[in-house]
Amino acid sequence: MKNIAIFASGGGSNAQKIMEHFENSNNAQVSLIISNKSKAGVIEKAAHQKIPTLILNREEFYKTEDILQKLDTHGIDFLVLAGFLWLVPQYLVKAYKNRIVNIHPALLPKYGGKGMYGINVHRAVHAAKEKESGPTIHFVNEHYDEGGIIFQAKCSIHPTDSPEDIAKKVLALEHRYYAEVIEKVILKIDSK
Repeated sequence: MKNIAIFASGGGSNAQKIMEHFENSNNAQVSLIISNKSKAGVIEKAAHQKIPTLILNREEFYKTEDILQKLDTHGIDFLVLAGFLWLVPQYLVKAYKNRIVNIHPALLPKYGGKGMYGINVHRAVHAAKEKESGPTIHFVNEHYDEGGIIFQAKCSIHPTDSPEDIAKKVLALEHRYYAEVIEKVILKIDSK
């Protein structure tokens, strides 16, 4: 049984779907929720699921490697970013090489990079008059949204769709696929 830590900065709707997915899994379980915001909605969702939480301090996260010991204490094998807005430091990427995944709300490599998250992404997609969008699940490296692509799902964008309409369509695909893809990646790693 693999132990997953989810890093999230916001409401935690993807984290919730992941927690629910792994409740009855024989392959993995969510063992820790990590946030950089003490009032993030994901903290309440974790409490409801009786999953321990950890609040990150920016200075500690970037200037020390203390998080590695905390992850080790919880026996964490795999890291999942679900709306986590900080860049993952190099020491953490190295320690969990090919064991950190993220979901981005656009079809990478377009519309990625610093500042491209949430509604900012959907506004850019809308402004470019794209005909489709969708989430990209990818491995995490030292740069925003540049790790190897694992999976993409697509939805059509109609000319009358607002950025908020696009956001709803993409989020529905995120909820549908993210947990399932995470489990497949864990099983693939486990079989090596």
